[in-house]
Formats: sequence, C-alpha cells, structure tokens
Amino acid sequence: MATEKRDWYDTPLYYDIIFDDGTVQEADFLEAAYQKYAGGKIRLLEPACGSGRLALEMARRGWSVSGFDGNAHMIAFAKERIQEAGFKAQLWEDWMQSFTLPKGAKTGYDLAHCLVSTFKYLRTESDAVECLRRIAHALRPGGLFFLGLHLSQYDTGKGEHERWVAERGSIEVVCNTRTEPADKKRRLEALRTRLKITDAGRSHTQETHWEFRTYSATQLKALLRKVPELEFLECYDFTYDLTQTRKLDDSYADVLLVLRRS
Repeated sequence: MATEKRDWYDTPLYYDIIFDDGTVQEADFLEAAYQKYAGGKIRLLEPACGSGRLALEMARRGWSVSGFDGNAHMIAFAKERIQEAGFKAQLWEDWMQSFTLPKGAKTGYDLAHCLVSTFKYLRTESDAVECLRRIAHALRPGGLFFLGLHLSQYDTGKGEHERWVAERGSIEVVCNTRTEPADKKRRLEALRTRLKITDAGRSHTQETHWEFRTYSATQLKALLRKVPELEFLECYDFTYDLTQTRKLDDSYADVLLVLRRS
C-alpha cells in the first residue's frame, strides 16, 4: 500500500478522531483551573484551534468562544461542526505569530489556551515572543493563558515513538508519530506522523513531515522573561490533575503553564 505525502491538517476529520479522546479531560481542567486562579467564565480565545474539538466543547459549557487556525481546511471543518451542533463561535484563519482580532472584536478575553505542543510550531524566538505578546494584549488584566508543550531532552540522543488507535463510526485511524533527537544547536526536532485510515474496510496511509522548535525548562523560562506582561503562576503536566503542581524543570517532559496577564 503506497503512502501518500500529505499534511494531516488538510484532513481535519482524521486529525479530530485521533485527538478527540482527550477533549473532555482538557476542558474539565481548563474550567477547574480557571475557577481556581480567576473565577467566572465569559470569553475564551483559542489560538491554533484546529478542528474545533475544544472550541465546541467549551461552547457547550457556556463559554463565548473565539479562535483561529492557520489551516483553511481546519477552520472550515470547525465552523461546520459547531454550526451543526447548534452553537456559535467566532472563528477565522490566522497565524499565531501575527494574528489580529476580527474587525469589531474587543480585547479583554478571560481565558486563552494553546495545548499539546502546538506552540512549538513557532520556529523562531521572535515568533514565539510575538505570539505571547499578542495573546497578552488580547487578555483582560488578570486573564489567564494556559500553555502546554513538550520539553526536549537534548542529552539522550534518542528519538521518541508514539502509537495510538482511535475510531469513529466506520472509520479507524492508527497514528504513528516519530520524533527525531533534538538538534540543540538549531533548536529544532524533526517529526514524522503516519496515519493509516480504514473506512468501511478500505485502507490508505498518509504521512506528514515537519519540524518543531525545541525547549528545555531553562529556555522556556528565558522566553517567558521576554514577555513580562504574562506572569508565571503555576505549572502542571499533561495528566491534567489540578491537585498535583509541578516544578518547571527538566525532570519530566509535558509541561502545562498557567500564566496571568498583569
């Protein structure tokens, strides 16, 4: 079976099936953590909202949701699913490092979030800083930003491999993701994601290659110092357990930061 080279963001349904399992857990954490550190729930902004899985879930919970993504296929998919579910969200096509709010939109969001390492698509320090500054400007004073990403282990010299299977209706998607050892000098790591999609007994495979920017805990702290408008409050991990705070260090990989607009 031939493998098609294709950006998996151009096939939002398969992407959505793969990541949907964590949606409720992530939304539960966002709500509970927001109540702990701020309180109330009104307006939410999601940079890189992808297929709209969290946008829809948060809309269901009563949030006023806005979000954007750089991929037109993702935004179209997200808009359609939210409309079909009977909810509303303000969604548009844009990039994390240069996004602007739509005409007539007001700043003063209560909560923004960017989870599961999407932030690492910003491959330069200047783009990362600009993204954080724009998010800070979009938040009200006291508003919160939740940032989740995977720290890189520069000294292991080993790559990582993850495999998981998800189903929806007649569709099964097997995802294999391989991350190459981080290049400490260039601060980049190469990734390859291969999806095997089986629908009603017929299968095909598609593969995506890209690069992430790398971060150690020290490098992440240095980045945050460049955006003093966002105050570091706390750190968790991808278990989304609000009772278990973590130190921001290199003893574990998946960090989830709670930042507050000063």
